[in-house]
Amino acid sequence: MALGDKIKQLGANAVNAGNPVVVMFGTVTKEKPLEILIDQRFALDEDFLIVPEQLTRYEIDLKHKHGTNGEDTKDALNEKIVIREGLKVGDPVLLLRVQGGQKYVVWDKVVNQ
Repeated sequence: MALGDKIKQLGANAVNAGNPVVVMFGTVTKEKPLEILIDQRFALDEDFLIVPEQLTRYEIDLKHKHGTNGEDTKDALNEKIVIREGLKVGDPVLLLRVQGGQKYVVWDKVVNQ
């Protein structure tokens, strides 16, 4: 690499180091596969998104049977309870662009902009 190119690269690295994270707003436009529209300018699909566990769907299966010692058992309870819905179409979200701009962390849902 030529000296001039190396100096340009070092300068660019110094600028990027000064701004390691950029905060952006977006809106969920698709759930599966996940897609988020950023500032009504461009869309990011799940290949570019890092989604924390707290923004994913979480449900528990509540199965319970009655009966003991060889008696016929019957389902007393057999349903799923949704603890977290996860991201839905139309949800406003706050994103952090990771240094270099290749990945975006979906930080949280936005309640009030």
